[in-house]
Amino acid sequence: MFRFESPWMFLLLVPLAALIVWRRTDQVRLRFSSTAAAARLRGSWRSRLARLPLLLRALALVALVAALARPQFGSEQIRDITRGIAIGMVVDRSSSMGERMRFGGSTVTRLEAVKQVYRDFVDPTEGTMGGRPNDLIGMSTFAQYADSVCPLTLSHDTLIQLLDTVRLVEDRREDGTAIGDAVALAAARLRNAEQATPDGISYEIKSKIVILLTDGENNAGDRSVRDAAELCRQWDIKVYAIGVGDERGVQTPFGRLRAPLRRGFDDRALREIAEVTGGKYWLAADADTLRSVHEEINDLEKSEFEALTYLDYKEAFAPWALAGLAMLSLEFLLRLTVLRTVP
Repeated sequence: MFRFESPWMFLLLVPLAALIVWRRTDQVRLRFSSTAAAARLRGSWRSRLARLPLLLRALALVALVAALARPQFGSEQIRDITRGIAIGMVVDRSSSMGERMRFGGSTVTRLEAVKQVYRDFVDPTEGTMGGRPNDLIGMSTFAQYADSVCPLTLSHDTLIQLLDTVRLVEDRREDGTAIGDAVALAAARLRNAEQATPDGISYEIKSKIVILLTDGENNAGDRSVRDAAELCRQWDIKVYAIGVGDERGVQTPFGRLRAPLRRGFDDRALREIAEVTGGKYWLAADADTLRSVHEEINDLEKSEFEALTYLDYKEAFAPWALAGLAMLSLEFLLRLTVLRTVP
């Protein structure tokens, strides 16, 4: 793209053109009785080039004025900016997650249902949620102890592979539910999420969230659920808490009757951690509800993609100025030598 930064400088050509025209009309004239003899004379090459100095001067002035107008060449630059969400997925893998539930026409463990819903949530090629390709996502699991399975990454293929390796706890000595420690671990990862952003692209973190999924109550670890909630609140991290498979009921002719939540499930703690951090709590009694909860989270937390277009201009006045000076020098040289005129 070509432009002049100061196009108004071309107004200088108006008085310069008027001056040249005036100089041409201001000439000494002599009267002759007849010019017929002069008309029969063949003109020399000097006479044919007599107006060359004037032409050079005019072109030189145009070039110098163009240089003053600052010609510039611009190239369009497009910079992509992604404002993504940093997500810490926290998965309960305690023995109670081995309970069976209906999912997709078959019966699977709660953990397998959770893993499949997470695949749909993360991977754009799975399910109908569209995936989260622009988000940094990491994963932690917990039973008696909290473990970091995958750091925050945009490489979601790796995340899915690591998700497939998550298994129910096998050693009873490691069984338990350390919700507070697991949320605190995920929050610590999210606190330094800016250090995980990829190099070479413009990436901004729009918000930080923890998706906590458990079917138990906090009965292990060093931190309480309240302590973890306070950490998340201080670090501006929202917690979306999901209780899995804890609503029991019996289908009767009068409809489905609910039974109280089973012992060992801390519904109140999950509600509290969501409220303290500005998140939300859901009770997913079956696989369909579990999927709809993730669809709601998918709608609540949207990443943004923006393309900024700008022009990078480079000055190009030097060739114009040099051309103008060269033509003025040539005109001066011609007037002093081969095209010199005697008054």
